Amino acid sequence: MSLLTIGELSRRSGVPASALRFYERQGLISSDRSATNQRRYDDAAAKRVAFIRASQRVGIPLARIAEVLAFLPEGHPPTAAFWRRASQCWGEAVDERIARLEQQREQFTACAGCGCLTFGECRLVTPA
Repeated sequence: MSLLTIGELSRRSGVPASALRFYERQGLISSDRSATNQRRYDDAAAKRVAFIRASQRVGIPLARIAEVLAFLPEGHPPTAAFWRRASQCWGEAVDERIARLEQQREQFTACAGCGCLTFGECRLVTPA
């Protein structure tokens, strides 16, 4: 099994090296260290990064992702069954986000017809 440097994992995943270091500090991923103390990531870490990235793309906050990843033993990648369970857990949150975005789109469309954009009066500019 080949290990990836932080630069290689960053290029493959599209996640900046600074974010990978942050993920590691937060316990979301782990690395081994080379003789020169450089980080080396295995396939499990790469798959965890893919899980984090996919989850964030659908709007799941990193704190919630961390809660779910905490159920996996350290150094183990998310399995297909794990992905399904996470998807089921987050289905309601994703549905709520979609509903909220649709409502905001309707408000934006309604406000576009009005054009006032007045603080205190416009529902889009001042939702409360």
